[in-house]
Amino acid sequence: MTTAAGESRRYQGVVVANGHNWSPKFPKYEGEFSGQIMHSADYRTPAALAGQRVLVVGGGNSGCDIACESAQHAASAAHSTRRGYWYIPKYLFGRPSDRMVDKLLKAGVPLPIRRAIIKTALKMSVGSPQKYGLPKPDHKLFETHPIINTLLLYYVQHGAIAPKPDIARFDGNTVHFTDGSSADFDLIIFATGYNIVFPFIENSLLNWQDGRPRLAYNVFHPTRDNLFVIGLIQPDSGQFGLVHWQGKAAATYLQGLNRGSSSVLKFREEKSKLSIDLGAGIQYKESTRHYLEVEHWSYRKSLRRLIDQLSADSHTRTGAAYPAVPAAAQA
Repeated sequence: MTTAAGESRRYQGVVVANGHNWSPKFPKYEGEFSGQIMHSADYRTPAALAGQRVLVVGGGNSGCDIACESAQHAASAAHSTRRGYWYIPKYLFGRPSDRMVDKLLKAGVPLPIRRAIIKTALKMSVGSPQKYGLPKPDHKLFETHPIINTLLLYYVQHGAIAPKPDIARFDGNTVHFTDGSSADFDLIIFATGYNIVFPFIENSLLNWQDGRPRLAYNVFHPTRDNLFVIGLIQPDSGQFGLVHWQGKAAATYLQGLNRGSSSVLKFREEKSKLSIDLGAGIQYKESTRHYLEVEHWSYRKSLRRLIDQLSADSHTRTGAAYPAVPAAAQA
């Protein structure tokens, strides 16, 4: 690699870990909006909402959270989404909802049954989105990145958030929507995700295909032994517990290469042909939002199995050399 000062340095391995949620993605619409435009990446405090007629665009967790804060602090709040979603409250029957899902995953409950159980729990606790005037989800539960939000349905039901479909066009301060309705706004906040960008390395070096790097386990380059990417995932859980195991897997691979490990050399030949289902059978909705989506439980298990596989001809095992990650870090 070459430093900013022009000095060249050689390393055994390079780990790319700059993150992928930093280059804001803005959708394009016909016309021009004469008010203020902001991306959720630049949103800091509700002070920006005070006295504003706010439209939040985007149905992810950030968009839903900002829409709820707009309901509390703005002069008016509207929320534009392209489709209907499943909204999961933070607590179900007094328990964290993600823990409830994890218990089902730990028990090995098949996906269709998990869906039926959680849908029944949602029906009993909050009802369907349609009862709140929200569009019906156009996909099965878990086929989009989960939205964990308790307040959105509350504010929609009380009229503090006006649900809106996708934007059709702008005309000054007026926003026209695809259902034929229109409204005036002072501020639009786009919670519309991020571009996957690595400005310091050529896309060709990351096996770039279909708008994203194509890597085994989203970590290992299919043919290069000295280039790894850590954190290139969008899990349906917390991030850093999984990043821990990604780093362990990359380190174990490099250690095995140094000692000529037969198990590592075998994986070296296999990783260029790997086509791993990181969704554990879930068919995610076709969207750039899901380019990096992984089902956290099976993904963590697969990484730990891989570490054991790479350590097969040594004395290193995940149960001994790598202590279990605390539950809080795995969430």
